[in-house]
Amino acid sequence: MLYIKSFTFNPLLENTYLIYDDDTKKCIVVDPGCYSQHEQNTLADFIYKKKLQITQLINTHCHIDHVVGNHFIQKKYQVPLSIHSLEKDNLKLSLAFSDRYSMPNYIPCNPEKFLDKKKYITVGNYTLDILFLPGHSLGHIALYEQKNKICIAGDVLFEGSIGRTDLPGGNYNILMQSIKNTLFLLDNDTKIYPGHGNPTTIGKEKKYNTFFI
Repeated sequence: MLYIKSFTFNPLLENTYLIYDDDTKKCIVVDPGCYSQHEQNTLADFIYKKKLQITQLINTHCHIDHVVGNHFIQKKYQVPLSIHSLEKDNLKLSLAFSDRYSMPNYIPCNPEKFLDKKKYITVGNYTLDILFLPGHSLGHIALYEQKNKICIAGDVLFEGSIGRTDLPGGNYNILMQSIKNTLFLLDNDTKIYPGHGNPTTIGKEKKYNTFFI
């Protein structure tokens, strides 16, 4: 069975996700926001207790709150960092934003793989489609698993809101197109796991999100 485990980390209350196949114990880490040693230990303890094997490290986008734990994951589990190549500049800028957002001990690390030409990734026996969703940032992606109807959506769509567009690479019109032309084509009962806040569904956001009604 495919499981999603979320943790809320760092001063910006970012959601870090583990996606794992409980049969094979294969697991990917998405947007590690674990900044403090306590947060890092919390994440590592869960991985250890569940006997998970970390196979991939992925950033949906590269704003500081979503990448501050990259170095910890990369070093501890010896996995490469994968991003969309259009996020390289944001990854470089994250160091400049670390002091501003009270994370001065952030240690940058470089991407080793790029997701631009990949249509999907695998987690054990499951396949997750890579959705390209620019607007909050230039190279923002999401991960969608069709069988269980789950989507790790980063900072594109939230419960009752959308991602901000006033950061480098942000564009309101492009973000709205990404949501309407890609996310809103998914089934209404698709569960959205956002980069901040509570999970929601596509149907709920179509009906109640004030940006779309």
